[in-house]
Amino acid sequence: MMQSPTKITAILTAHLGKAAELRTLLVGMAPLCRAEPGNLRWDVWRDRAHGDRYVLDELYLDAAAVEAHRMTSHYQAYLSKIPELAERTAWELEPVEVR
Repeated sequence: MMQSPTKITAILTAHLGKAAELRTLLVGMAPLCRAEPGNLRWDVWRDRAHGDRYVLDELYLDAAAVEAHRMTSHYQAYLSKIPELAERTAWELEPVEVR
């Protein structure tokens, strides 16, 4: 079976007064996630029009790498903090072949 990369895009909108805390959490996650064996990319973007909105742009080698990511202690800690800091929507995406 051929490996297929998996992309995750998450939109996080900070609760009132929580934008700085959210930014600190996300920036702190970057080196941990980037160090994971199956991680190909892990970036934090901030919406210029809405400074309390952040986008996580993640790319993994395959679905198994995503599962390994979700089992890490840093991801579990992130998940436990997010409800108090932000509204979160995330999509797990697969590539579409374009010729």
